[in-house]
Amino acid sequence: MSKRRAAIVLYILAVWFVISFVTNIIGPLMPTIIGDFGLNLALAGLLPFSFFLAYGVVSIPAGIAVEKYGAKRALLGAFALNLAGALGIAFFPNYAIVIGALFVIGIGMAMLQVVINPLMRTAGGEAHFAFYSVMGQLVFGLASFLSPFVFSALMQQASGASAQDGVSAALIRLSPAALPWVSFYWAFSAIFVALIVVTTAIDIPRVELADDERAGTRATYIKLFSDRHVRLYFLGIVAYVGTEQTLANWMSQFLDTYHQVSPIIGGAHAVALFWGLMSVGCVLGLLLFKILDSKVVLAIFSVLAMLCVAAALFGPKDAALLAFPASGFFLSVMFSVIFSLALNSVPQNHGALSGILCTGILGGAILPLLVGFLGDRLGLRMAMTLVFLTIAYIFSIGVWARPLVRNDTVDLMRLLGFSKQTASE
Repeated sequence: MSKRRAAIVLYILAVWFVISFVTNIIGPLMPTIIGDFGLNLALAGLLPFSFFLAYGVVSIPAGIAVEKYGAKRALLGAFALNLAGALGIAFFPNYAIVIGALFVIGIGMAMLQVVINPLMRTAGGEAHFAFYSVMGQLVFGLASFLSPFVFSALMQQASGASAQDGVSAALIRLSPAALPWVSFYWAFSAIFVALIVVTTAIDIPRVELADDERAGTRATYIKLFSDRHVRLYFLGIVAYVGTEQTLANWMSQFLDTYHQVSPIIGGAHAVALFWGLMSVGCVLGLLLFKILDSKVVLAIFSVLAMLCVAAALFGPKDAALLAFPASGFFLSVMFSVIFSLALNSVPQNHGALSGILCTGILGGAILPLLVGFLGDRLGLRMAMTLVFLTIAYIFSIGVWARPLVRNDTVDLMRLLGFSKQTASE
């Protein structure tokens, strides 16, 4: 690989890191923002709602924009939106502005996710695309794992529990004394400015979209969505992202409410482990898909995820601190399995289908908001039992899915290097 292409791959991995860090800082921030703005749970639920609603609104138009204007313009447009949203929170940190700014940032993030996958295929080469895609997911997981720890360290520094020096101290001084978390958005603003400068300076290769990356016509989307199975898989993505974001965003608040676990320390660490174990689960999933049908893996992991959530919601404090992160391990394979089963169930128009499925990311807007609304009336514990319904639906996919192409598996003994002959000897 040439130095130019290697630099583009590193650039894309850095973008993946930023997407994950900025997106998943919302979970650790939730209890702090609830306290600072005096919110009830329903109003707090609007925070992830505004962010993930953007995915539902712009995933398909973003794909069309990439085809029309090219990767570089799409990247610059996305970073400009991210910068505008981050500066909005940094300069005007009130509840209404935060809601609107998160929506703007969400639009930018949705655009980035549409453009960087085909850009990675172009820069890294088709033969290496699978490898770099997995690397991107690992970088994404690493950022998700680190963001709650960074949040914890910054909040402790702001409270005077640790030394007040360095860049973080300067960022804290830029923020209102009562709202030290705003310093994150000053940092994000600087990062987005840097990314705009780098993107302007580097030579982004022209992206020739593959057939499964192209947006379809309006008629194509209507035809696909009239297919019952497409709608069912779309609901599967809605169910998965809703489950993931409900657990990630409400976990810390739950631990604070029912077990008096500090959101700044224990709650943030639980969220970090949730994302960390999700990355570990992705690696294990790659191995399991070599020996088991992906439908079987999906069904098994759904049952185990449900057991973890039950232990987290109804068990004692120590069980909750272990079971919430463990649920991330079992959620890890669900998105990729549902997505691949959907694509393998339709013979053509995979680009348009991908746009429909990505629109299902709006599940991350709907379910956390619904949990917040019900939490004010029934209590957060009972409200969070909604995820049993979404996980049960995901389990059902493992039962009724009939893909045209199944994932390729190998005999376990052969995978371990044993043939029938050596086994008999």
